Amino acid sequence: MAGKKVEMFEVGPCESAYQMGFLIGKRFSDTIKSRLDKDLVLRDQLLPFAQAPQSQPLIQALCNNNKTRFPTYWDELVGIAEGSSVPVLEIILINFRKEILPFLPKEVALAVDCSDDCSDLLVVSENMAIAAHNEDANVALVGHTYLVKGKLQNGLSFVAYTYAGELPSCAFGFNNHGLAFTLNSVPPTNEEVAAGGIGRNFISRDLLESTSLENAISRVRSAEVSVGHSYNLIDVQTRRIVNVETASRFRYSVNEVGATPFFHANMYTHLQVNQVEDANSRSRQKRADELPKGSKNDFMSVLGDVDNKEYPIYMRGPTLYTLCTAVIDLDEQTLSIIQGNPEKNVMTHVFSIPLVELEKP
Repeated sequence: MAGKKVEMFEVGPCESAYQMGFLIGKRFSDTIKSRLDKDLVLRDQLLPFAQAPQSQPLIQALCNNNKTRFPTYWDELVGIAEGSSVPVLEIILINFRKEILPFLPKEVALAVDCSDDCSDLLVVSENMAIAAHNEDANVALVGHTYLVKGKLQNGLSFVAYTYAGELPSCAFGFNNHGLAFTLNSVPPTNEEVAAGGIGRNFISRDLLESTSLENAISRVRSAEVSVGHSYNLIDVQTRRIVNVETASRFRYSVNEVGATPFFHANMYTHLQVNQVEDANSRSRQKRADELPKGSKNDFMSVLGDVDNKEYPIYMRGPTLYTLCTAVIDLDEQTLSIIQGNPEKNVMTHVFSIPLVELEKP
């Protein structure tokens, strides 16, 4: 199932956030509609729940709290829906998927939502400073992603790998301040989830406008989130990488990445939170620990490893699929996107950071 080269859309500066969202939605209308049609979690779980009276307090709280905290991003979300000519409710539901699923009745929550498992390998040593990231998703997301190169009226610009219909970016991105990030889902138990808090998609959209590493950390830890997440924050200008793990009730932990390579799958590693045991993540972590990690080529071999047939680091279905690999080289100041096994190192896009210029691979 080889995917075609992911498309990039340049947008802005726009008169409003709504207009930016509208133009993104219009440009990728067919892709967004196709994603919504094929998203079984949306069709079989979220929409039936949203039509039940007991769902309304939760959905209204999510909408009101996120709209109040991030009014421009809310306008952007509405613009995406109206630009793509799809119901606003469906766009709301896919953007708040992780914030809603823990509250579904057991008889509704039939399918397992394994739509965003990812693997990251990070290091900052004298010889190299690299953040390498496998973007893993449900196989239904193949062909339903795109790159947004956005320019804002205040002069900020960003590039974000984006899931169709969602705010940029639930995956990875960077801006012209030299700040980049990659993300890992983590699985707190249901009692660790706070109803109606700030959504992870809104926090990662906010990260695209970070002005420094400290500012990025502040944006992550200051939001009263519903569910946890893991953020790999990268500053190419100060040559630093930090991993920030978060949970509800303003809990967070910051781990500075150093000379010892740091692998992060989809489990909390340093924040003490009750979490669901994930055999997939445990297996990937164990395998990564066994492999050499002394060079950039080694990093690509780790993220391309398929030794474990049930839980490979590099995934090719039938449920989970590695959509692409992002490699951020802090010394070269580049972000490269690889589609296909990263061990082959065939790049489809190379961006310079922080100049936000597209170079020919």
